[in-house]
Amino acid sequence: MLPGTDVAVKVRILLVDDEPRNLYALRALLEAPDREVVLARSGEQALLHALEHDFAVVLLDVRMAGMDGFETARRLRERERSRLTPIIFLTAAADEVESMARGYRAGAVDYVVKPLVPEMLMFKVSVFVDLHRKGAELAKEVAERRAAEEKLRALALHQISVREDERAHIAREIHDELGQVLTGLKMDVTWLAARLEEKPLLEKTADMCALIDSSIVAVRRISSGLRPEVLDDMGLVAGIGWQAQEFQKRTGIRCRVKLPAESTSFSNEVSITTFRIFQEILTNVVRHAHARRLDIELQCTPQELLLEVADNGIGISESDANASRSLGLLGMQERALRLGGAVQISGARGQGTTVRLSLPHQGTPA
Repeated sequence: MLPGTDVAVKVRILLVDDEPRNLYALRALLEAPDREVVLARSGEQALLHALEHDFAVVLLDVRMAGMDGFETARRLRERERSRLTPIIFLTAAADEVESMARGYRAGAVDYVVKPLVPEMLMFKVSVFVDLHRKGAELAKEVAERRAAEEKLRALALHQISVREDERAHIAREIHDELGQVLTGLKMDVTWLAARLEEKPLLEKTADMCALIDSSIVAVRRISSGLRPEVLDDMGLVAGIGWQAQEFQKRTGIRCRVKLPAESTSFSNEVSITTFRIFQEILTNVVRHAHARRLDIELQCTPQELLLEVADNGIGISESDANASRSLGLLGMQERALRLGGAVQISGARGQGTTVRLSLPHQGTPA
């Protein structure tokens, strides 16, 4: 039980009898500080109470004027809120055999024969009260755990958002600041080389220019890895195409890419989430798939964005696909879940693997 859970959950008991003396006698017998005893003098009143409250148990007289106990029990069972509430029928000894089978069919869980034995009735009611209390405590604990999980998930998603912002900031700083310094340095070395005549010095400045050029390329690669400019400048469609080309050049795995019109635009969150999941898919292809070809398709419907990446590699079993750590599925699912989407992985050994991402469409055709 979580800290702070209220052990004494107050429960309600519903007493239904058209004879006031019976009601008051039952209430005096069953009431307690941790219980609220609710009285109903007819089946109709009982149904009204059942609409407003949850009850640990209902004690229901079989013979009542108007709507009898059988009909009342049947209607209680038809309602979602009270369909599982335990019903104990109260019946006279002369009616016991005749009504028992009918009562169980109507939804009774037990019978108590009049004249009542107080100890027996209190014992039976206490059993259902304790069960109801434990159920309420469990439901509260589940709700608290679920709330804690939601807070943890919100924190994780906030960290993802903060990390993306930081990556974008670092990428801009590297590109703008370090890129400008290297460009200025190359201009100075070039200026210096133009004024030198000794061959060893010219060779040295040439080596320096080559080193600066390679540094500029490295800066661009690192900056693009942190936050591709094409994603910000030209959007998700161009970003997917660019990443597929870079992947093919780097790994030699052929990529067949099918993209929508580049005029299709998406919200910033959808673009970043889709792009990062795509990058994770490509990373896992290199690590696990042993593939020679990728089929990449990005679709945009009025309802959702769909990204499908299929490889012709060694495939994946259903158990591996459902494993929490397989293919980075957990991280991809968390990113997709943040926007109300989902990631599905399917495949078979020797038949390749397909990863499908679906996100609610938050973009519009331009």
